[in-house]
Amino acid sequence: MEWSCKYGADNKPNQQQIINFVRSSLWETLNNHLHQIYMTEPKYNYSNCSMQPGWNVKYSKNGKSLCTLYPMEGYFIVLVVIGRKEMPEAEFLIPFLSEYAQKVFRETRVGQGEKWLMLDVQNFNTVLDIMKLLALRMKPKINIEMESQYVQNIQNHLEATTRNERFVYSQDN
Repeated sequence: MEWSCKYGADNKPNQQQIINFVRSSLWETLNNHLHQIYMTEPKYNYSNCSMQPGWNVKYSKNGKSLCTLYPMEGYFIVLVVIGRKEMPEAEFLIPFLSEYAQKVFRETRVGQGEKWLMLDVQNFNTVLDIMKLLALRMKPKINIEMESQYVQNIQNHLEATTRNERFVYSQDN
């Protein structure tokens, strides 16, 4: 069932309902990252936008948008806007991202000096790409020395969660 049909404007989902619909530990990984690194809370918004209607989750800090997450069945989409100010740094960063993120960046047209990158999140590399792109919009509240340990902690969490998901799936079948 489509997200916008399951949760209409008068039926706001809670975090657990979103997690159940998305069915990906990457959702929690990215949400935890945004909370811990940018010290921000999610805002649930309903959109009638024809591109991606329904409830979405927005993150912003000090009035500046970081990203918007769109729940999909079995995965999710993240919108990251690369503004005029970030564009030169983004163009330098892009060759160091996954081929998928490079392709999305190349194929996204510039409008009013910005690129609105819609990234389907279906693997951990895309989450890492998003983290790097977000760092262009707003510098993370983390020391560079802590970064490798932080990424390792994320990977450990993801591996443990994935093992648990496989266990639950095998129990169901």
